[in-house]
Amino acid sequence: MAKKLVAEFFGTLVLVFVACGVATVTLGTWAVGSTGGVWGHNAGILITALAFGLTLAGLAYAIGPVSGCHVNPAVTVGMLVAKRIAVTDAIGYIVAQFVGALAGAALLLLTFEASPLYHKAKDGLGADGYGSASMIHISAGGAFLVEAVLTAIFVFVILGVTTKTAHAATAGLIIGLTLVLVHLFGIPVTGTSVNPARSFGPAVLLGGQAVKQLWLFIVAPVVGGIVAALLHVYFRGADA
Repeated sequence: MAKKLVAEFFGTLVLVFVACGVATVTLGTWAVGSTGGVWGHNAGILITALAFGLTLAGLAYAIGPVSGCHVNPAVTVGMLVAKRIAVTDAIGYIVAQFVGALAGAALLLLTFEASPLYHKAKDGLGADGYGSASMIHISAGGAFLVEAVLTAIFVFVILGVTTKTAHAATAGLIIGLTLVLVHLFGIPVTGTSVNPARSFGPAVLLGGQAVKQLWLFIVAPVVGGIVAALLHVYFRGADA
């Protein structure tokens, strides 16, 4: 169990450090600016979506055999509802994920603060948001709906490709591509969480509005994970 918890800590740290780092580099004001900048919003969205998906795909093959590579409390909750993990183990996983996300965000902030072009208040840290923190200024209700639905899709796919009869060799690739897909839609809307830990780390270090809005990016993905598990059990059975 100790190795599993360390794997979840490490995997979540890497996901936040790399993928949120890419989001900050490509979508921060230093990259986009008021006129599109070096990358432009569309390129930044695509690059960030690929970063999240590719990072998770790599982690799935690297630590999947150790812990299952949840690196996401919503996934762990989905696994719990689908009876794939014990309650005590799930609690340990979730704690390790949140701590790993916080450590990853701290390392990321330390990295960016070494640049004179970085300003935390303006460039952020890859945090999620709604209202003025959303590219399209989505309302809280709209953000909750999007996060719940996208998480449900993501976790439903994970549960489907990790059944006893599924092909383990392709699972990581499918999971990574699905994460890319939900990010392509979600980034302009909320920044895309679908992962409470991924939202927690950057928000805590940024403070202010990011922390005030954090509740949504914890609750909505968990709701989505539960819905996904219930649908999986309905279609495939609790033992799948």
